[in-house]
Amino acid sequence: MVNWFWKRRRPVRILRLRARGERGDALRVDFSELAPDVDVFLGQAAYLQIGFFETLTRLIRRTPDLSEKEALSLAAGAALRKHRGIVDIIRDRGDDPNDLMRPFQTELDAFRRKTLGTRPRETMLTVIITAGILDDFYLALASGYGEVGRRAAKVLSGGDDRQQIASLIRETAGGDEEMRGLLSMWARRLVGDTLLVARAALSATIDDRAREEKIEPVYTALVASHTRRMDSLGLSA
Repeated sequence: MVNWFWKRRRPVRILRLRARGERGDALRVDFSELAPDVDVFLGQAAYLQIGFFETLTRLIRRTPDLSEKEALSLAAGAALRKHRGIVDIIRDRGDDPNDLMRPFQTELDAFRRKTLGTRPRETMLTVIITAGILDDFYLALASGYGEVGRRAAKVLSGGDDRQQIASLIRETAGGDEEMRGLLSMWARRLVGDTLLVARAALSATIDDRAREEKIEPVYTALVASHTRRMDSLGLSA
């Protein structure tokens, strides 16, 4: 089992989660006992982005339609830019990106394999849902790491270029009721698996009840953001 959390005392960090386009106050939750070390944060964030890139490039190879290849290529390029942006931060700190990413490779590869769909549209939806939730999550975590966090937030909040993929999902859902239902069910499964990744990143040596109380508010915010994302796709959350 991968040790996602380095067990030592840390300064207080406040997790802020704001839905895209929302102007009200960000959600603030004290995760001083749960937030990972900055090296863990950077290693996970960097490897997640290269995983999204790999999933999208796999889809490109399987897709004969040229317009769909273009849509997937745009999103893959954005994921690669984010990966390289985080890697640059790691290198600027004098660390080896591979050393920071390697501890999470097995677990995150397993997550990616588990969330691959049997149909191209399912896998497209996988990227929109899993990357959307985890981008929100790691962007929120970034607020606790000072200048490194500000640089990471700038990278993670950059354009994801998934709009064309989202349009393909909307078109499919709007024209095929059976596929709309199938995609909605697939997305519900994805949420559970994706929140487990977030949970693993926040695991700590405190009792279960205290951990659940601290994690619940951010889960609520992530699911609310996911629901809005699903509505925009013409799917039911």
